[in-house]
Amino acid sequence: MSTPRIMVVAGEASGDLHGAHLVSAIKKYLPHVSVCGMGGTELRRQGMEILYDAAKMAVVGLIEVITHLKDIRQAQNILFHELRDNPPQLLILIDYPDFNLMLAAKAKKLGIPVFYYISPQVWAWRSGRVKKIGRLVDRMAVILPFEKQFYQDRGVTVDYVGHPLMDSVKTSLTRAEFREKHSIKKDAVVVGILPGSRKKEIRSMLPIFLEAAVHLQNKYADITFLLPQASSISREDLDQAGLSDCPVTVKVITEDRYNLMASCDLAMAASGTVTLELAILNVPMVVSYRMSSLTYLLGRRLIKAKYASLVNLVVDRKIVPELLQDEATADNIFAALESLWPGSKERETMLAGLSDVRKNLGKGGASDKAARVVFETMGLSQRQ
Repeated sequence: MSTPRIMVVAGEASGDLHGAHLVSAIKKYLPHVSVCGMGGTELRRQGMEILYDAAKMAVVGLIEVITHLKDIRQAQNILFHELRDNPPQLLILIDYPDFNLMLAAKAKKLGIPVFYYISPQVWAWRSGRVKKIGRLVDRMAVILPFEKQFYQDRGVTVDYVGHPLMDSVKTSLTRAEFREKHSIKKDAVVVGILPGSRKKEIRSMLPIFLEAAVHLQNKYADITFLLPQASSISREDLDQAGLSDCPVTVKVITEDRYNLMASCDLAMAASGTVTLELAILNVPMVVSYRMSSLTYLLGRRLIKAKYASLVNLVVDRKIVPELLQDEATADNIFAALESLWPGSKERETMLAGLSDVRKNLGKGGASDKAARVVFETMGLSQRQ
């Protein structure tokens, strides 16, 4: 039997992680599968042939994309040629909608089936893209509970598989063990600093978070700051964004990401997947974000979602504070973190809300469920 071949395309760190878990699930039943495409460190670890490094594509915002048009076109050309010259049995697209829907159109013309894993947030903005998805995508798997009905109502063949983070966000150390390993006092209040996984996010958010840390340090003596360094970010990136000049000591750790996050009493985080990771680990948080003024103004006109944070979207109510754009100041973040200090009523209210978030994210097994949809789309059984 010929070796089955799949192309996977993920454009950013979270997609790379979810794609890697999906490939791992596929290989449990189809160990000889060949995988190529666009991704990063996690997909490479699963043995995928990286045709284009996703780190070059890690941008966000309507305006910011313009500065990366050369990279985008180069990636398109490489993947287009691969689809044409060495067509896979299936194209798996992970989020990253504008880029991926162009690939889906190419695959459609070539007769290559398309499986879209992790829905573009069309329910938040540009909902007209649903018609295009219906035309170009053979199967869709969604990870948020309300998305299935949204797509079904618009005629798209869709499966709800639950959120893959419920499987991947795991700890291997207790809080006490992690603190001992990293020489953190038992009674210290630990604050996580999570400014994002893209260089532009680091430049935008880290200086504000560090200033908020200075405010906290000035008021509370027994406090420790931890920063998990994303694989897509170098220490030089952090230093250039102000870390090297910060008067507060921040422990930067390149491993033990989830153990680190779980050890935190509270966290300041850039809006994104990390907020769901914190929710799963039951860590109270303040969510902030800044982008270019023009991107923000255009977004406000186009985006229909009530909330910016995934944590709030999952339960359709405000659980975590969202400090966006002009509200994303060190003073505001400091005040919001203070309100969540251990022992506060606001903290207990948020912890109850985070429990509801976890219930809405499913019971796990998302990657295995998505793998079953992959086999069905390819016309294969799970035990080839």
